[in-house]
Amino acid sequence: MKERPDPARERVRHEAGDSSKLELQNYFPYRLARLAEQVSLAVAEVYATRFSLTRQEWRILAALGGRSDVPTKEIGRLTTLDKMNVSRAMQSLEARGIVSRTRDPNDGRERIVSLTPSGRSLYRRIVPYALEREATLLSVLTPQEVATLDNAIYKLMKIAEKFED
Repeated sequence: MKERPDPARERVRHEAGDSSKLELQNYFPYRLARLAEQVSLAVAEVYATRFSLTRQEWRILAALGGRSDVPTKEIGRLTTLDKMNVSRAMQSLEARGIVSRTRDPNDGRERIVSLTPSGRSLYRRIVPYALEREATLLSVLTPQEVATLDNAIYKLMKIAEKFED
C-alpha cells in the first residue's frame, strides 16, 4: 500500500522557508483535481454506460433537472463548462429530444433551455443511480467527516471565487 502523503508536513516545510520546491503529489490543487477526476470517472459509469451521455451532457441534464427554464448563458455557470462544450452538448441533447431551446421573449438573442418530457424522464431514471454512487463514495467517511468536508468545500469555493475577478 502506498504511503499517504502528509500535506501538513509539506505546509510546515514551505512555511519554514523552503519555497524552492513543489512536490506535485502533495500540492493541494493537484490533489483536488485528481480527486475530482477520479470521482467524475466513478460517477461517469452511471450516465455514460447505462444512459449513453457524455460528462458535459450529464452536467447539463443535472443542472436542468431541478429547474423549469434556464437561459443558455446560465448553463456554463451552472455546469462550469465553457461555451464550446455547452454548445456541442446542447446540440446533441436537442437532437436526441432531451432538451428544447426557445427564444427568450424578452431578449431575441437569448435562448431558453428546458428539459423535454423525455429529458425529464431520463433525469428521473438517472438520479437514483447518481445518488447511490455518491453515497458509496461518501460511505468511507463518518457523518461528521461528511459535514466537515461540506464545510471545507464551501469555504474553499468562497475563497477561490475571489480569484475569478
